[in-house]
Parts: sequence; C-alpha cells; structure tokens
Amino acid sequence: MDFLISSAHAQAAGGPAGSPITGFLFPIILLAIFYFLFIRPQQKRVKEHKAMVEALKKGDEVINNGGLAGTVTNVDTDKGFVTLKIADGVEVQVQQQAVAALLPKGTLKGN
Repeated sequence: MDFLISSAHAQAAGGPAGSPITGFLFPIILLAIFYFLFIRPQQKRVKEHKAMVEALKKGDEVINNGGLAGTVTNVDTDKGFVTLKIADGVEVQVQQQAVAALLPKGTLKGN
C-alpha cells in the first residue's frame, strides 16, 4: 500500500526564529500607511468643509450636493439651514451641510 500513500519524511528544523519585533513591524507600517493615505486626507477635507460652511454669508454663490446652484439669501445657523435663491421668485431651504462648494463671484449671472 505504499504506492498510494507516500511515506512521511521528517523535515529538518526551520532556521533560527526572528525577533518578536519583526512580527509586529509589518502591521505597524501598514497602519501608518493607511493613516497617511486615507484617514489624514479625509480629516483635512472634513475640516475644510466645516470651515467653508461656517463662513457662509448672504450673497455667496454656492452649489449643493444635489447639484442645485444658487445665491445665499439667508443663513440660519441656529437651525442649520441656508436659503438659496435659485431663480427670480424661487427660494429653497437646504441644510448647511448639504452645501458642497462655494462658487466664485459672478458665476451665476441670472441671480
């Protein structure tokens, strides 16, 4: 029956074991890479967006996350809403956090 099951041969012992620090080095380096490539830039974008939303004032031209562009006519920081004039006689309220970007002055010439 030796032809169906190969005999187990003893193997030589492995090389000398490395220090325990090398076992932890790879995960630490991996966490550092994730921090600098993903976490830190995201925190920076959140901080910039928060500063932009807090600096909104009447007359600013903005675009929201839904693609709606308009001119700020009222900022209600207590309730967290911004009123946008999107056309003559048409005003909508959106949440301050829904404002995606501040447009350069004069971008919306119709308002």
